[in-house]
Amino acid sequence: MKGLDRFFPAAPAPGAAGDTGLFGPDSTAWRIARERLIVAGGPAALLLQVAHPLVAEGVRAHSGFTDDPLQRLRGTLDAVLTVTFGDRGQVRAAAGYVARRHRPVRGTLPAAGGPLPAGTPYSATDPGLALWVFSTLVRTALEVTEAFHRPVLAGERDAYYRDMRQLAHVFGVPDRLLPDGYAALERYMDAQIRTTLQVGAAGQQIARQVLAPQPPIVPWPLRGVPAILAAGVLPPVLRDAYGLPWRRRERAVFAVARRVARIAVPLLPGGVRYWPHYRVAAARVRRAPATGPGGGSSSSPTPAAGAEEPS
Repeated sequence: MKGLDRFFPAAPAPGAAGDTGLFGPDSTAWRIARERLIVAGGPAALLLQVAHPLVAEGVRAHSGFTDDPLQRLRGTLDAVLTVTFGDRGQVRAAAGYVARRHRPVRGTLPAAGGPLPAGTPYSATDPGLALWVFSTLVRTALEVTEAFHRPVLAGERDAYYRDMRQLAHVFGVPDRLLPDGYAALERYMDAQIRTTLQVGAAGQQIARQVLAPQPPIVPWPLRGVPAILAAGVLPPVLRDAYGLPWRRRERAVFAVARRVARIAVPLLPGGVRYWPHYRVAAARVRRAPATGPGGGSSSSPTPAAGAEEPS
């Protein structure tokens, strides 16, 4: 579908043979993030992010939302997939690109937002704001996996968070700011919701553009689905703050989507189910790296433990 092609990132380059990148095929990060279904949480993740007044103003003032409402979603998705599945060179390149894009994003709040007075400065390089954005990505990926694929127990949530701390480091969140485990991350997010977040005019504007982008990316009968998915994944207080309906009809559509996805996802072929970034990475780690001068090279695949053969 042409509209969806505007949103999904393209397949990456093959990368260096044998290079597992930050995580590798045995990691919880690969097992969770390889599923294309996590894209269903994209709107909810963005709405969580821009519920923070400083993030919302940075996105409003420095992103091309009027021309391309899905720019931030697509860029964030591409960066996260590249860092998760790329070789180490691709990870460094993605981190450098994000850093260059973030460097000029700075300014001040034009009006008070929640407890933050007008004139409060913001910067996309602020580690505290980077922590909030990172936290929304981790939470949403796990909530969407739980809702639309399979249960994610506490141990796996902790393992995923431990893996993704490396992604946080890549994007400028120091270890001293990161909560100790996934339960601590949830407590941090709950505290932010209670004390800092407020859905202001900028957040509402961004939400409208993301949930009903122009031109549309889905056919007319499905155009209300992104708002329903976001409403089902967001914390109730933020769902209400954005004014997203959650009546019997919306709850029923969400429940049907959950049931259908949980049945269908395990039956899908890998070429449909998994991101191309995962399939490229799984093939890359199975390739034997070339040996040094005089040692020749090997083109025969080297099995990587835990790497599932993508179809």
